[in-house]
Amino acid sequence: MRIAINYRFGTYAYQEGYAAFTNGISSAMAKQCPEDRFLLCSDRKPAMEIALEGNQEWLIGGPPARHPLLWKYWYDVKWPRMASGAQADVLLSPDGFCSLNTSIPQVMVIHDLAFLHFPTFLPRTQQWYYRTYTAAFIRKARRIITVSEFSRDDIIAHYPAAKGKIEVVHNATESDFHSWTWEEREKIKERYTAGSDYFICVGSMHPRKNLVNLLKGFSAFKKRQKSNMKLVIVGRLAWQTESFMEALRTFKFREDVILTGYIPRLQLTELTGAAYALVYPSLWEGFGLPVLEAMRSGVPVLASGNSAVPELAGTAALYFDPYDPSSIGAEMMRIYKEELRKKAMSQEGLIRAAAFQWDRSAKQVREILADAVNS
Repeated sequence: MRIAINYRFGTYAYQEGYAAFTNGISSAMAKQCPEDRFLLCSDRKPAMEIALEGNQEWLIGGPPARHPLLWKYWYDVKWPRMASGAQADVLLSPDGFCSLNTSIPQVMVIHDLAFLHFPTFLPRTQQWYYRTYTAAFIRKARRIITVSEFSRDDIIAHYPAAKGKIEVVHNATESDFHSWTWEEREKIKERYTAGSDYFICVGSMHPRKNLVNLLKGFSAFKKRQKSNMKLVIVGRLAWQTESFMEALRTFKFREDVILTGYIPRLQLTELTGAAYALVYPSLWEGFGLPVLEAMRSGVPVLASGNSAVPELAGTAALYFDPYDPSSIGAEMMRIYKEELRKKAMSQEGLIRAAAFQWDRSAKQVREILADAVNS
């Protein structure tokens, strides 16, 4: 089978949610299915080195699709033309869009419907594109994948045409996220926080990540505990960050907040693995990859008790109301005071994380692709 993968996000310098799924699934499928050919179709050259398997190849064709008008050109003209020229049997699009202008069977991945629930968090042109075309994408795609039961139910509730052709395939993460020894953790803390314990929050910075309320919750914790605990926020400045940066500028505990920006993967595994706990206050998630990365590192999780995170973390997390900073602060205080609970959550996280494997997810995707071709 010749599989043409829309690899737009996989080539980005910032390897976040869509990119992680694209790269993880593509690599694992290529290893599992040496008889298949994987055509990695992108609108730009990769921003970093990506090691390919022998049955993977790049198909690069611009212009880079940087706004909705060029999105339309990429999906309806350039990508299907490239795939057809390469005699693809099926198309896989991991970013919530698909082509409306091809007869080649398609499988589309919709991670969540955040654009419906938080429309003001996107530029107007992007919001228009999502609202105008998502229903048509769902009708056009022969099969649909999403990353959690929560997202599956949400998609069917808003787009009933998805029922009967949508399946759940979970995200996963690599083995470089792992538990660290006490000595290793101490060395990591010395490098990043001068030896202090720290809460970590991971993710690109935009309004849905709810960072202003995170600061308020951390302030409540600091006022109650009088500790040297730091807050390390990892991620690039994405969009609509003005309110967060202004809140940070006047924040009473500004010296205890560390912004790293986007960091390479090795640094992320270190910072995650040595953290006291992950705090994940996002208002809406289709999955929540940093939660899985923390659990795989044996790090307890404090998270919003909404959307898909409870499905992922179960009893390996403590949950708060993301709209209530005092609730965020209270869970920070609870994990700080209850050492036995912290240890139990770490062990539970390791057990739960072991169930999320790229090999397993890739096998599911390969079966769905074959079904799309044969149905």
